[in-house]
Amino acid sequence: MAPGARAELWALSPLRAVWLSLAAAFLLALLLQLVPPGLLPGSALFQDLIRYGKTKLGASLRPAVCRSFDVPKRYFSHFYIISVLWNGFLLWCLTQSLFLGVPFPNWLHTLLRILGAAQFRGGELALSAFLVLVFLWLHSLRRLFECFYVSVFSNAVIHTVHYCFGLVYYILIGLTVLSQVPMDDRNGVVIHCDYRIPFGDWFEYVSSPNYLAELMLYISMAATFGFHNLTWWLVVTYVFFSQALSAFLSHRFYRSKFVSYPKHRKAFLPFLF
Repeated sequence: MAPGARAELWALSPLRAVWLSLAAAFLLALLLQLVPPGLLPGSALFQDLIRYGKTKLGASLRPAVCRSFDVPKRYFSHFYIISVLWNGFLLWCLTQSLFLGVPFPNWLHTLLRILGAAQFRGGELALSAFLVLVFLWLHSLRRLFECFYVSVFSNAVIHTVHYCFGLVYYILIGLTVLSQVPMDDRNGVVIHCDYRIPFGDWFEYVSSPNYLAELMLYISMAATFGFHNLTWWLVVTYVFFSQALSAFLSHRFYRSKFVSYPKHRKAFLPFLF
C-alpha cells in the first residue's frame, strides 16, 4: 500500500469522527451504570434518557417532565420504514452505478464527498458495499415485518431523543456503507404481555441474544468489507457498546424482577459479560 493510501486509511474523516464519538458516548453510558446513582447529579434524567421499553421505571416513579417526552415503543417500526425506503434508494443508486454506469445524483455525490467517501481504494470495495447494502436492506425489511407481525409492544415507551436518534441512525448507516465505494474526483394471537424468564438456545448463555446477534451481523458486514476498513470497524465499535448498554440494562431488569433468574447467565457476551 502506498504511503498516501496508508495515511488516508487512518485519516479521521467526518464519518469516522461521528462513529468514534458515538462509540465513546455509549461506552461512557455503559461505565456510568457501574457508578452508584447517588454519586451522579441528574442521574434520574440521564437514566430516563438511555432506558426504553421494559427497562424504564414505572410511570408513577418518573417526573411529569420526563413522561412528556415519551413516545410509544411501537414507533420502532418507523426506524425500519425509513431504512427500507432510504437504504432501498441508496441500493438502487448503487446498482444503477455498478451495472449500468449511471452516476450518483449530484447532491448524493457531494454529500458523500463531504462525509469522507473513499478516494483511493480499489473497485473491489464497490461490490463489497453492494453486498453489505443488500444485507442491511434485507435486515431492515425483516425487522419491519417483525414490528408489524411478531413483536408485542404493549404500552412500553421510548424517549423522544432516542426516537429521533433511531431515525437518523438508519440514514447515516446507509451513507456510511455507500461512502466505502471509491469515488471519481411474526403473525399470531397475543397470549399475554407479561415478562417471563426466557430459556433455550442462546438464552442459556446471555439475557439478550438479540443484541448479540445484532453485533454479529455488523461484524459479518465488516468481514465483507475487509478487516482493514477502519470506518466500518468504528461502526462495529459503536454497535458493540450501544448493544452492550441495552443488554446490560435488560439483564439488570430480569435479575431484579425474577429471584430465580439463572445466576450463570451473562448479559451480552457468553461467559464474559
